[in-house]
Amino acid sequence: MPLHPFLLATALVIEAAVGYPDPLYARIRHPVVWIGALIAQLDSALNHETDGFDRRKAFGVLAVVVLLLTVGGVAVAVAWACRLLPFGWLIEAALASTLLAQRSLHDHVAAVAKGFRTGGLEGARKAVSMIVGRNPATLDEPAVARAAIESLAENFSDGVVAPAFWLLVGGLPGLALYKAINTADSMIGHRTPRHEAFGWAAARLDDLVNLPGSRLTALLLVGAAWMTGGADARQAWASVRRDAHRHRSPNAGWPEAAMAGALDLRLGGPRVYGDTRIEDVWLGPGRTAATPDDIGRALVLYRRACALLIAGALVLAVLG
Repeated sequence: MPLHPFLLATALVIEAAVGYPDPLYARIRHPVVWIGALIAQLDSALNHETDGFDRRKAFGVLAVVVLLLTVGGVAVAVAWACRLLPFGWLIEAALASTLLAQRSLHDHVAAVAKGFRTGGLEGARKAVSMIVGRNPATLDEPAVARAAIESLAENFSDGVVAPAFWLLVGGLPGLALYKAINTADSMIGHRTPRHEAFGWAAARLDDLVNLPGSRLTALLLVGAAWMTGGADARQAWASVRRDAHRHRSPNAGWPEAAMAGALDLRLGGPRVYGDTRIEDVWLGPGRTAATPDDIGRALVLYRRACALLIAGALVLAVLG
């Protein structure tokens, strides 16, 4: 199977430089919004509360198949059309960049640190509520800082490294299929009365396609820690080996444990979503009293890990 390292490197550079422009979003929204609209239609059409568990589970499998055939078909057609055009590779890279999230993730997490500076705890709570599902009213200063850092680590995997991996392996269609699966999991892959059966296929498939990305994310964070003063690469690796498998998710524990170890923090632990308290394990050997300054340290680590990802893609392009 041919790899696409030059396409990946170009897409990563474009996204890091310009992100997804706000005027473009205002005019046409975002490809993930389009995918989400299709998922919502499938949920409405196929997920009936009067059906039994097994029937809803089967229709959930059907919904995922329809989603992947639709998104994959469109992505294959677009990639084929790009390759017929002069400089089509650049158009394909620009389109692929819309499904990566280096810049937007950085900006959302940096907004939490800015919230602390300009609005105190309430300002930070408001900013962190944009990137996490937990109840912000229950979060004190260390909990807000941990939530931002945990979101940075986990979404580095889901929003940057995993899609980059599938872009490398499958080109634009591989990336689009990954984003369809990941979006479906975020919308219907929850253990709620409505989606426990219907979202089963989306949740299990998302676990599968994120396996390589989560492990690679941990390695990138360990490498970034080795390059960063004040971060501890050895402790990051030890934390991954000791704690990653203890997380209730088969994937989220890898980047979170690496980030915790690198910054000498403890991440995870109990948290509240709405009115529900979730008893998660703690990851990392350090302190739970994270500070706004730790958000800045995490962002430095993140930027260097992104640079390593781009450098790795360029090396593969040269060697290929």
